Amino acid sequence: MSRFLTPDVYTEEVPLLPQSVAEVSTAVPAFIGYTEKTEKNGESIKNVVYRISTLLEFKEAFGGAQPASFRVNVNEEVIENVEVTAPQHTLYHAIDLYFKNGGGDCYVISVGSYQDEPNKTSFLEGLEVLSKEDEPTLIMLGEAARLDAVDYHEVCQMALNQCQELKDRFCIFDIQNENEGVASFRNGIGTNNLKYGAAYTPYLQTSLTYKYQEESVIISGSSGQETIQLKVEEAIKIVYNGSAQDEPKATINKGSAGTPSFNNTGTTLTITNVGEGISANAVVDAWNSFDDKGDFDIVVLDGTATVESFTGSRNLTTTGGDGASLRLSDIKESQSELYNRVVNEVSKQRIILPPSAAVAGAYATTDRERGVWKAPANVSLNGVIAPVKKITSKDQERLNVDSDNGKSINAIRGFVGKGTLIWGARTLDGNDNEWRYVPVRRLFNMIEESTKKASQFAVFESNDAVTWLKVKAMIESFLYGIWQQGGLAGATEEQAYFVNIGLGKTMTQEDILNGRMIAEIGLAAVRPAEFIILKFSHKLQEA
Repeated sequence: MSRFLTPDVYTEEVPLLPQSVAEVSTAVPAFIGYTEKTEKNGESIKNVVYRISTLLEFKEAFGGAQPASFRVNVNEEVIENVEVTAPQHTLYHAIDLYFKNGGGDCYVISVGSYQDEPNKTSFLEGLEVLSKEDEPTLIMLGEAARLDAVDYHEVCQMALNQCQELKDRFCIFDIQNENEGVASFRNGIGTNNLKYGAAYTPYLQTSLTYKYQEESVIISGSSGQETIQLKVEEAIKIVYNGSAQDEPKATINKGSAGTPSFNNTGTTLTITNVGEGISANAVVDAWNSFDDKGDFDIVVLDGTATVESFTGSRNLTTTGGDGASLRLSDIKESQSELYNRVVNEVSKQRIILPPSAAVAGAYATTDRERGVWKAPANVSLNGVIAPVKKITSKDQERLNVDSDNGKSINAIRGFVGKGTLIWGARTLDGNDNEWRYVPVRRLFNMIEESTKKASQFAVFESNDAVTWLKVKAMIESFLYGIWQQGGLAGATEEQAYFVNIGLGKTMTQEDILNGRMIAEIGLAAVRPAEFIILKFSHKLQEA
């Protein structure tokens, strides 16, 4: 109480409004994985929790995507197929897919560079670092799905343990992309803390393209020929049947107009007396009379076409062959038409990713537009062409309801005219009536964390009716707002929630003597309409 000692006019501000509860963020994922760079400005950012808001910020801090490699099989200049060796580290693409699906601010923990092999220890260290950060609410382990099943499941168990200890976060898991992935996951994840996680399957064929370098695109085939075309494309083609590693060349000297002559040094074929206007047939006729052909050959493309005068040397490039290959960069100038076709085919290859990144983006979008109490399901995914495996309603029965141990798995399915949708909203604890649904668990996480932070003001305050009233009014006001938005079930406030606090209600005299102030909060959480049943019957004619 103020003491007034000097005669004067004094003003005082009397607080009348109660403390308020600020709603914490609900969809702030933390991605753990490997990045191109683990240093920034000369300082290590490995195992450092780094907050980003855009993909550009990720690129500035951690670099770009790990390049893929390709083998393009070409037979007689016809592209037969493209084989992709996907990169083993896909965190960059996962972040990209997350933002494409409406994701907002997130955290990234780099546990190594692209030169490192994925290993369990790195992910466990990343989880340990994450446990010291307060804001993240979703744990993302998409890259860990590349570990072997035993190691991956152990990492998932440790993530669930962290959720149980901190009670402010939730795990989004991927079912590994293998034939027995679902059964393996259910057997390996254990039975502890299942209410803090949800699993999704199958993997997704995304619209994202691979990053690559021209040197990592190998062109090979079954023709066994390495070819180069002279200046007149319709006339002749010089063929070398050895290996591209010999770096064969064709040198053309104009010389005097007459019968072409040839000299073969093993890897260089020199043609002399190629006069202006000489026909392709004339060149090949002279070639057929030459004895020392070695691995070279000359093929007629159009016998009546003329070979213009050309003086110079060219490297031969290849369209493939057993043991004969070249890189995309080798044909960029010499065979621009084939180069463009190969680039076009490579750009058609799309990345396959675990679904968790896209699901996290859907969580963020749903929370922002509808609220954390809305099930993040029946939501269309962006940047996704289709699931890699088609799941039918019959297949999903076994995923949604597990008669053995109740571990529900959420399906991602493609629907005609709708696209790819998340078609499930269950936690791993599918047999628990309280924590069966993802939005119920995450709603309680949000309310618990929000009220916990807001109640900090009461620490060391007098444990009496005045403080109890402030705390109760603060929490009731917060829950009333959630109820008005549709986050709690009930036609009246009394049906939707209650807050009890006080001596004889939630505390005994011993509690007060021991410094405990106990508030009891009850919530009627809304649950998703998972099964909509429409019953029809015949109405008999009455007149």
